[in-house]
Amino acid sequence: MGKHALLSERRKWATLAIACLTMLLLSVDLTVLHLAVPRLTAELRPTSTQLLWIADVYGFALGGLLITMGNVGDRIGRRRLLLVGTFAFGAASGLTAYAWTPELLIASRALLGVAGSTLMPSTLSIIRNTFTDPAERTRAIGIWSSVSSAGFAVGPLIGGILLDHFWWGSVFLINIPVMLLIFMVGFFVLPESKNPEPGRLDVLSVLLSVAGVTAVIYTIKDAAHDGLTDPDVALAATVGVGALALFARRQRRLRTPLIDVVLFRNRGFNASVGATVMAMFALAGVGFVGSQYFQVVLGWSPLRSAVTQLPGVAGAVLGAVLAPTLAAAWGRARTVALGLALVTAGLLQYLWLSAEISYPAVLAALIVTSSGVAMTFTVTADSVLASVPKERAGAASAISETAYEMGGALGIAVLGSVLSRVYRDGLEVPVGVPGEHAAVAGESLAGAMEVARALPGALGEALASAARVAFLDGFHVTVATCAALAALVTVAAGLALRGAAAPQAAAAEESAPHGPDVPRSAPAVPGGTPQENTLVPAPDPGRSTMTAP
Repeated sequence: MGKHALLSERRKWATLAIACLTMLLLSVDLTVLHLAVPRLTAELRPTSTQLLWIADVYGFALGGLLITMGNVGDRIGRRRLLLVGTFAFGAASGLTAYAWTPELLIASRALLGVAGSTLMPSTLSIIRNTFTDPAERTRAIGIWSSVSSAGFAVGPLIGGILLDHFWWGSVFLINIPVMLLIFMVGFFVLPESKNPEPGRLDVLSVLLSVAGVTAVIYTIKDAAHDGLTDPDVALAATVGVGALALFARRQRRLRTPLIDVVLFRNRGFNASVGATVMAMFALAGVGFVGSQYFQVVLGWSPLRSAVTQLPGVAGAVLGAVLAPTLAAAWGRARTVALGLALVTAGLLQYLWLSAEISYPAVLAALIVTSSGVAMTFTVTADSVLASVPKERAGAASAISETAYEMGGALGIAVLGSVLSRVYRDGLEVPVGVPGEHAAVAGESLAGAMEVARALPGALGEALASAARVAFLDGFHVTVATCAALAALVTVAAGLALRGAAAPQAAAAEESAPHGPDVPRSAPAVPGGTPQENTLVPAPDPGRSTMTAP
């Protein structure tokens, strides 16, 4: 009996290791392309439009299919979906690494996004079904979230090392042996779990969710560059909002919806999702503008810039490790509020950065911000999963992961737009710089530095200095904007989680019979009780099918 229990315990943690390794690789793949862009641009010579699609199509495919794939995993089995996705991700990585035309690279990146959409919700839902004890589940999600956050720092480091020795495709080729390891070990270790009564997969709901989420992500990304008045952006926004409105209306009428939209009437659930968006908004947005600060303002190489991000990994691990203990002692509301407060404090420390700052001054900002992000995401991801029975873990994971993707897209788009606007308005081009060169310099700091190198000595130095000043002004405004938003969400999320119903109340409400003609009522939102702020699992009205492979 003891031996069997020990083996079971080992298998649980081996399952977590596989889920973490999968998520690490996905996080790395989200960031590693940025370093490879100059090389692949020189070799493949894509147009500016093609380059945008190379960068964005992965996120479009990934974000648009998360909801669908989360539900598919609930139906066919999360282990099966993860193994299929692992094989597909490895194959698409090989195709991407050896793409010889821009068109093929766009197509292969799209396939990577489709494969990634099968993996992201699978990892979290497998954790939900493997770790049934609430305290263990929270610790497992803490480890998972810290590894996920670490990928954003490790990705540029791996990319920098590979690009120093190999061609641009090597940053994708590295995925293949890792995915092969995940597939082989996962085949024997991962337990299978799925919804024993999944119901029919509604095709129209699938189409509406894909169209709505993809169009919204497209709007977020392009609005920052072209503005909301651009016809393509306006059309995408209309399609996205309209499709999601129809999707939500249809879910309320279905017996087995893709997403139980009534959960969004629970303030605690909404606060968890909103806090996830804010945490990723800060992480992705500041990472985006911060990379430009290190490489262009300070003049560091991509590899050196990547190494500077590594202390953020320690911060993420610290935040994720502390989250379960703090949630048990203080409750969800205070822990999430603390996490977002740390994000705010870390962002404010970036306001002291200048062109002459020494690196040790950056360490505190990196560690505090990343620890706050990991602490927030650990508790909010666990809260979302606790809101539904484990038979619906895939669909709940998809909500959390979609918020994750939306937050990242919003962070880069909004904060990148703020930075660009302040930079353009604040750049004082020195007298003597030709008009066409001044226009290029006004577009970006990188463009200004390129122009400065082509101008005569004193004039070039003057332009470079003016560009750095304008960029730093924009950087400070951007960070202050992000910190202000984080502070507002800190207060809102803390109050909403403190006064919201416990997450399992919504799940219990959802488990009641209903049909297409029976309207759903919102879960009750009683006054605060001590039980609201504890992480406890949802009641499981049905029995999860958990079998060995």
